[in-house]
Amino acid sequence: MNIRRKLAVAMAVVALPALVNGQGPEPFYSDAELAIQFRERCEYVIDQQVESTDTSNTKRGGMFRVAANLHRGANIEWARAHIREANQNPTGAMFWMHPMVLMMETGRGVLNDDDWAFIRELWRTYFPYRGDTENHWIMYYASIYLACEMFPDAGPEFWYNGKSSEENMAEAKDYITDWIRITTSYGQGEYDSPNYIEEYTRPMALLAGWAQDPVVRQQGKMMMDYILLDYVVENLEGAYGGAHSRLYPRYLLQPSLTAGAAHGWLFFNQGEYRPNAGNTLIALSGYTPPPILYRIAHGRADEAYVQRELKRTRWRVRHAGEDAFEIDGKSTAPVYKYSYVHPDFILGSSQGGLLQPIQQQTWSLIWREEDASGKTNTMFGVQPYSSPLEGTMYFGEYWDTVTDLIARSKVDYDSPDKLEGGSPYEHVFQDESTLIALYDIPEGTRFPLIHTLFSRDLKQRVEDESGWIFGQGGAVYVAYRPFAPGEWREVDWTGLLKSGAGAWFSTNFEELARGSQCLVSESLKNGYILEVAPVSEFSSYEAFKNAIRSLPMVYSLEPTPKVTFTNLAGKKLSATYGGHLSVNGKAVDHSEWKLFDGPFSYAERESERLEIRFGQERYTLDFENLTTETSISTAE
Repeated sequence: MNIRRKLAVAMAVVALPALVNGQGPEPFYSDAELAIQFRERCEYVIDQQVESTDTSNTKRGGMFRVAANLHRGANIEWARAHIREANQNPTGAMFWMHPMVLMMETGRGVLNDDDWAFIRELWRTYFPYRGDTENHWIMYYASIYLACEMFPDAGPEFWYNGKSSEENMAEAKDYITDWIRITTSYGQGEYDSPNYIEEYTRPMALLAGWAQDPVVRQQGKMMMDYILLDYVVENLEGAYGGAHSRLYPRYLLQPSLTAGAAHGWLFFNQGEYRPNAGNTLIALSGYTPPPILYRIAHGRADEAYVQRELKRTRWRVRHAGEDAFEIDGKSTAPVYKYSYVHPDFILGSSQGGLLQPIQQQTWSLIWREEDASGKTNTMFGVQPYSSPLEGTMYFGEYWDTVTDLIARSKVDYDSPDKLEGGSPYEHVFQDESTLIALYDIPEGTRFPLIHTLFSRDLKQRVEDESGWIFGQGGAVYVAYRPFAPGEWREVDWTGLLKSGAGAWFSTNFEELARGSQCLVSESLKNGYILEVAPVSEFSSYEAFKNAIRSLPMVYSLEPTPKVTFTNLAGKKLSATYGGHLSVNGKAVDHSEWKLFDGPFSYAERESERLEIRFGQERYTLDFENLTTETSISTAE
């Protein structure tokens, strides 16, 4: 029986809620029923790890699989042997640390004295690197905190860094508390990543599940709630919509492959089951999400809404820019996120610029597919900027070598056909289902072009004599109006990733990219409009095209790109490169942007507080006082 069939049988046995045409279950389940169903999915995840154990091979498996077996009391001799085999030459820094801690926590009362002696010696002799990104640091500190908490009286001679357990725990607790304060006051720096969401849910689940200090345990639990709310309000059947801080090429092309999508199945019974290490850790931790998040995931099926969020850039070490501000002496800049969340699609964007090094996705469209597996149900645009300016803005390396150092890890960074990245020459504006992008690329720029993905799953593509390009993705019509000529090229037209560059980075990329194309334009002054609409609002594809052709539009590229356009909703939008968007003559004011502002979430800047909403139900996270409160609002 294959894994998908086994899952279907398991779901039938525990009567998990079914989705009808991608919509939510009716009626909604009680809090207790939702908790039971979530635990059943967790048990299924653990089952899969245990059942996949090859006890004849002690060299393969990993600490997540070991932890699942220890939790179940299964295959103990294999687990003991594999712990030793896998740690003959430890590597991975914080990616070694947190699976080790998970294994140690699940091994309490199961591992013997010899096992613990071996593990203690690893922590004494292997010196894990603290890392250089936000996710590295929180994984590092959550891991060292829990490892030291298991041996609270250990002196400096027992740890790789020459610090006692007490010292390590104090430093880690300070970092964790400070990270939470900054995130809940100014926004996350490594924000809303479909890939890296699990690099935050993993350490928070560790703390929520195993921290002995009730303060640290509560911090982990509340931040899990916070991260999941951030995800669920821009979630389409598990796919994470909107603008993102970091994404790898293969996941840009198939949103259903991301860790975010795997979390959608575990937490909200969305999409399909996929093996995922983060889900294993969460399943073992005992964390249970607040039921209001499930209700948001499934109870907004018939509504479209705008979600505004304030995030921040990664810390800027140089070239901070006019928009930068300081937090505790470190420079960062605001990121203004805007998403239009419709039952059939999510169109989301940030303002453009260099907001996150290397892997930024400035805007994206994703649409619902009846079965998203294997589908490139997305569209996005890129100005493939590559410059030591970006590298030295965010990294402490030398100007002459930083680009080469970046490309050793992120192999497509210095390639004109890359699918991810920010640009100082890209300005993006959005109002509901209309997006405008404007570009003014200086002469001499390394890759003086823009390109927009038209996926193989955007059907019925028509290049209309009006200048519009039409297509249909799922139950969504798309109209794209370029302002300058372009040509069609294959995704990865240089062949870099298809050739296997970067090993796992480009795994299966030729198949993932096959059939999709990019519209490439080398005009330095440039731009486009994207208008998206549900199929259900039009009697036919031709009716949609006729409606788009009739929309008033005036644009110019000299001396500065600008456009005035009246969209399908009848709103008059005006945008100028370097300026602001105005809607019906009123300029959009980012100075009033909230940390969260949508029908299901609200948070003021610097408040350390988040109110989660569904109907009259309220669930409030107060990080200043480290409390949660569930209430019923009587407001109309």
